[in-house]
Amino acid sequence: MPRYRVTLEYDGTPFVGWQLQALGMSVQGRLTDAILKFSGETVSVRGAGRTDAGVHACGQVAHFDLARPRSPHTIRAAVNFHLKPDPIAVLDCAEVADNFDARFSATARHYRYRLLARPAPPVLDRDRVWWVPQPMHVAAMAEAAPALIGRHDFTTFRAAGCQAKSPIKTLDRLDVAAVGEEIWIEASARSFLHNQVRSMVGSLKLVGEGKWAPADLAAALAAKDRTACGPVAPARGLFLMRVDYAPTPASPDSI
Repeated sequence: MPRYRVTLEYDGTPFVGWQLQALGMSVQGRLTDAILKFSGETVSVRGAGRTDAGVHACGQVAHFDLARPRSPHTIRAAVNFHLKPDPIAVLDCAEVADNFDARFSATARHYRYRLLARPAPPVLDRDRVWWVPQPMHVAAMAEAAPALIGRHDFTTFRAAGCQAKSPIKTLDRLDVAAVGEEIWIEASARSFLHNQVRSMVGSLKLVGEGKWAPADLAAALAAKDRTACGPVAPARGLFLMRVDYAPTPASPDSI
């Protein structure tokens, strides 16, 4: 039974999130339906990250098994056809070893959060940025961010309903940079707690507004207390940019 890996792009606005749920349209559910329509098979689709409602992806990864082999080119074209008109696209597809797991084989996940700091509200990017109408102190945010890098107890930045067994995670990167009128906050780690990135962004925003000093972010981390966290940033500004895996030999059927 061959296993296939797909890389996906989607606009998270109309979805209840990645994960299949009893009510509402999910990315996982739509992908499963599209595979059924072209192959006649009901498959189990596993994703690299369970993005929340409204969160977008430029490089989500998923895998599934099919009973009968198909070419990756055929899978990509057929699934994209059956995903229309929903805002999901299979960017590439490859056959992989049967021990590949989109979630557990991942070595790093990379997220970007976009804040728009200008007086006028967004129009074209309304559902893709967090609009902040006042100027932000980007240098102070960049000064504060390194306090969160490394292996820490991230209880402060963990959703109350997070199902992870431990609040201890290793954050490999947390960069803050001005890009035109936007502020990009980019975070990388092997794995994240539920709402960790959005919680960190919400606290960094307080630093940018001058409501917190850079040292206050480190103090919030040290508190190990959810009530010490700033407001959780809205989902619409968050993008899953890329998921990394250990190198494997290229398949001649990869596209």
